Amino acid sequence: MRACRRASSANIASIATRMPDTERVLIVTGASSGIGAALARAAADAGYRVAIVARRVERLEKVERAIRDAGGTVVSVAGDVTAGDMPGRIVATTMTSFGRIDAVVNNAGRGAFGALLKQTDAAIEAQWRLHVIAPLKLSRAALPHLEAAGGQLVFLGSGIARVPLPNYGAYALAKAAVRAAATQLRRELRERGVAVTYVDPGLVATEFHEVIGIERRGKVPATSPERVARAILRGIARRAAVVNAVPWQTAGAVLGEWLGTLADPFIISRLSPRKGADAPPVILRQAQDDSPQARNEKPFEAALEPIARRMQRVKLPAQFLRDALVPGATIELNALAMQWAGMPNKNERAALREALDALAAVGYLDPLADETWKVTRGADA
Repeated sequence: MRACRRASSANIASIATRMPDTERVLIVTGASSGIGAALARAAADAGYRVAIVARRVERLEKVERAIRDAGGTVVSVAGDVTAGDMPGRIVATTMTSFGRIDAVVNNAGRGAFGALLKQTDAAIEAQWRLHVIAPLKLSRAALPHLEAAGGQLVFLGSGIARVPLPNYGAYALAKAAVRAAATQLRRELRERGVAVTYVDPGLVATEFHEVIGIERRGKVPATSPERVARAILRGIARRAAVVNAVPWQTAGAVLGEWLGTLADPFIISRLSPRKGADAPPVILRQAQDDSPQARNEKPFEAALEPIARRMQRVKLPAQFLRDALVPGATIELNALAMQWAGMPNKNERAALREALDALAAVGYLDPLADETWKVTRGADA
């Protein structure tokens, strides 16, 4: 019986590999910029039908337009992958649009500068939810469809999973967990005909470091997102277990891992990142001083400035959010959305979620669950 099942799984995988790209469907999270955007465009150019996912709606729409203008087939799902309803939304939208799922690329990610023990519980949990829990939830939701198609799961890792660098906080821990999860799932899903691929992208020329406000150390050249995208597509075509987009950089990480403590002096002195001179304030809640000033938090208006245009488009007043910041209160996304818009549409709900995430990022809110926050201070505090 088990031999028959293995043969059946192998046949499914073989059929999936022979299937023309024009019939195959690829989901890409974190598709509004960097590797995700480059992969979505490259896959569409290769004939894949793509479902793109990101929380930054305007950027996501720009990628969607570029794919359509180039003759590609695409559907977009706006929202934060850590939201409780997102795995179901992503899978349902993809199946409604295309009727199948052949590969899921778990690419969404974000770093967080700071010493590990100086990061808040919320900051550490946020890294875990984004890089580990959200990909696993999406993978679970898509699994029946991937199994039917003899499909593939793809996880984006990092060299930092092998060689953790100081001041990357919980990001290094989360990426190490991603690497372990990919290996575990590869072994667990093999007999079900679902391939699992772990990608080490190397150092990539994206906005990753700029967004978290750090200055890289060392002279390692960054590769392009397009090169990484091409490597991922080759890995999907070959159903590769591991994709090293920049092999010599992976070799360096392997060497650093093998050297262990012997590499510590070099890593600490030459590779540890530092806060950039023009970087945005970083939230590090010191045990000896937990005041807003010590945390270097942005004022209310500045926190919302990056999404001001988005708020204007959906007519979300800043004063509404200001009034919602009652210290000690609990905010639940659906309840707040209904209070603001009555029966909010998906764009209104996504905009509100983005605003709450922005306020949480600078310390006005602490996440309690996927869509629930505790107000830690008022807007004028």
